[in-house]
Amino acid sequence: MTETEAIRLFKCLSDKSRLQILKSLAIEDMYVERLAERLGISAPTVSFHLKKLADAGAVTSYKSQYYMMYSLNKAVFEVSILKIIQEESDEAREQAKRDEEYRQKVINAFFEYGKLKAIPAQQKKERIVLEVIADAFEYDRIYPEREVNIIIADFHDDFCTIRRDLISEGLLDRNSQGYWRIKPQK
Repeated sequence: MTETEAIRLFKCLSDKSRLQILKSLAIEDMYVERLAERLGISAPTVSFHLKKLADAGAVTSYKSQYYMMYSLNKAVFEVSILKIIQEESDEAREQAKRDEEYRQKVINAFFEYGKLKAIPAQQKKERIVLEVIADAFEYDRIYPEREVNIIIADFHDDFCTIRRDLISEGLLDRNSQGYWRIKPQK
């Protein structure tokens, strides 16, 4: 289900009459007049709501003798909300572009000629700064503490704080043999 289809469906579900129509159709297929009688609303109103529900894919129709019968499209409702949320957004590229612009703005604000001017107080900004510093480390290589300090010192004099923050943010890890860059999980 695309984002646009989900929005159309959710808008349909936000109306009480439409929800009652769906509940009735979950019990059995019905025609307009029967739904109107059951719900206590006019047939034209039921037709209006059925058109909206059909446009959203929530109901289907078929001809049976003289009547147009309506039935619940159960497949639409078997999709979990989590799956809908996890679908890539129509605006994913635009969001990624805004994220990258923000990231570059933070980098430009805190780095000058490759040196870190100050450690950001805001965690989100500090994470971006630490990611830049972590890029100086190769994956699949163990660094002795002295070399880690030298690499970090190229960015900022307080290498102890930055080293500790790199570890706490999960960008570097360590044991008795040394330090290494952690690969990001996808």
